[in-house]
Amino acid sequence: QVQLVESGGGLVQAGDSLRLSCAASGRTFSNYAMGWFRQAPGKDREFVAAITWNGAYTYYPDSVKGRFTISRDNAKNTVYLQMNSLKPEDTAVYYCAAARTPYSGPRTIAAGTDFGSWGQGTQVTVSS
Repeated sequence: QVQLVESGGGLVQAGDSLRLSCAASGRTFSNYAMGWFRQAPGKDREFVAAITWNGAYTYYPDSVKGRFTISRDNAKNTVYLQMNSLKPEDTAVYYCAAARTPYSGPRTIAAGTDFGSWGQGTQVTVSS
């Protein structure tokens, strides 16, 4: 069972940047894709980024493409989400997620449905 711990959230102004981190433990981190999701009050959970096990492929929905960057350091068992040009509509609790299936490829990560382990979340608030 994988354990995930997010950090790096906070209160920022529109246009600012934040970098979220997610430390993983409990299984071989480098074998699994990782993702980031977010959920704003009263809204459904939204898939915002994913990266394959080897970092070769990433996926972003249009809502964050060009502003968010997901990366991973397999030596540190950590995945990151760099968020630039933040907007008030980016305000949400951000969750790190780990894939159920090892070595999943680009099409699988883009579907966003293979993630089965979640962190506790970190709050990101963007003021206007």
